[in-house]
Amino acid sequence: MIWRMRFSMAAKSSGVSARGSSNPPRAHAPIRPPSATLESARALDQAGRSSEAASAYRELIDATTATDSAPVYIEALRRLAVIRLHEGELRLAIELCQTSLNVATAANDPSRAAEALNVLAGISFETGDMDRARALFLQAKELGRDAPGLWGRIEQNLGILASIHGDWTAAEAHYLRSLQAFETAGDERGAAMVFHNLGMISADREAWADADWYYDQSYALASRLGERQLQGLCRLNQAEASVAQARPVEALRLAEEALRVFEAMGSAIDKADGYRVIGKIYRTTGRTMLAESRLTASVDLARRTGAVLGEAEATRELALLYRAMGRNRETLELLNQAHTLFGRLGARREIVDVDAKVHDLEDTFLAVIQEWGQSIESADSYTFGHCDRVANYGVAVAAALGLDAAAQKIIRLGAYLHDLGKVKVPHEILNKPGRLTDEEFAVIKRHPGWGVEMLEGIEFPWDIKPIIRSHHERAGGGGYPDGLSGEQIPLHAEIICVVDVWDALTTTRSYRPAMTDQQALAEMVKSRGWWRPDIYRAFEHTVPAITRANGA
Repeated sequence: MIWRMRFSMAAKSSGVSARGSSNPPRAHAPIRPPSATLESARALDQAGRSSEAASAYRELIDATTATDSAPVYIEALRRLAVIRLHEGELRLAIELCQTSLNVATAANDPSRAAEALNVLAGISFETGDMDRARALFLQAKELGRDAPGLWGRIEQNLGILASIHGDWTAAEAHYLRSLQAFETAGDERGAAMVFHNLGMISADREAWADADWYYDQSYALASRLGERQLQGLCRLNQAEASVAQARPVEALRLAEEALRVFEAMGSAIDKADGYRVIGKIYRTTGRTMLAESRLTASVDLARRTGAVLGEAEATRELALLYRAMGRNRETLELLNQAHTLFGRLGARREIVDVDAKVHDLEDTFLAVIQEWGQSIESADSYTFGHCDRVANYGVAVAAALGLDAAAQKIIRLGAYLHDLGKVKVPHEILNKPGRLTDEEFAVIKRHPGWGVEMLEGIEFPWDIKPIIRSHHERAGGGGYPDGLSGEQIPLHAEIICVVDVWDALTTTRSYRPAMTDQQALAEMVKSRGWWRPDIYRAFEHTVPAITRANGA
């Protein structure tokens, strides 16, 4: 489940507003007294009237200076930064917040400097820089130790990071300290956020009753306090919990309620999450056209707002949809995009949640490629099961050679698609009983190149294309399509070559019956110069034994 949570930044609502200058605001002499006050601007902000709130904050910035009205100036900059962040104006949000931090530091105002650091940390999280987020939160915590409300928000944010790392014990400890600080400060809004976060932890543990209770507590407080964004987040998280419990009607009702809130606020980041959950509901209930529409909108919005985690999750959901529709090429393209995005988030492998998502993605990659390979060979009863056998044999040879798990995975994936290009070979040639003519064999020899061409534009996290292109090359020369020899041939391709030949010899084909193990080994001994000696020895010591054990 995505950690659907905006970090606690004090100004929590968001929305579309009149555009301000993209340049950092400058301190200047006031032109006229502002009609807005911080209190009135905050009231608009909390009510979800973000366009009006942004105008009020801009008026305060334009009408004050960093010297005679520093507290107002600093606050207005930071709160406007949060609105811009939720609109997707990432660069402007950073500029505004950095200016707030600079002015607070120059004014020797540690509490407001900590507030600005807290927002900058939240921005780092949204853009996938988890290490920087944690460092900034800790810096803000040190500066804000004398402000209970701020300290509570920072503890809460550290709890969110701990949850993302899979450390629920640490997260709960942060949340308990956060609740205590909010009680000291009399901050009910902060308490409402903590209830929401405890709901998230409970959902991750699949303690659904606890999750609903926490979300309901949070929603009730948020409703009483007029916290529109938090109301939407509660409903959206409850929707995803309902999806996990196979309650699609309830899930759709909750997700649409959340989306209406986010639409009214104009929060692009939250709308992206809303579209993703609705798309997931449509996907799981078989409404593919609606699912594609909502998930595509989610990807586009998340990308536009710089929400890397949201984009990764939505891209993965779209890949799962295309897999169900049999759109293998697009599935693989999207899986690779999601893999890359999650990789950016998980550059440090202690991020347990992201690491688990990457592992799940790789399992999906394997399943899709296996299904594609099986669908290619299913039209030919003689070769059905060939890719599975070649994959298993190839992994066994790789293990005998001492290759690691990553190399074994590449070999397995390459094996499933090694004959992809044969779909372009005419049926009458591919299934011809008897000897091929030179012209017919020339067509067959094109299938490795055709296979690579069919994957043009698809990138993989693993380098499997050399297997597809070079699995008919020979160490002593004379192979195809490139006439490589010796060390020019990729190791993985040569492993697939030797087991591919074995499977062809030991199974029935349209042009001859299957050979016995002894007959096949005798044939391969004659041709052992096709492969490096160490590869042939590894094959000889493993694959025939596997064939006998399987009764083939």
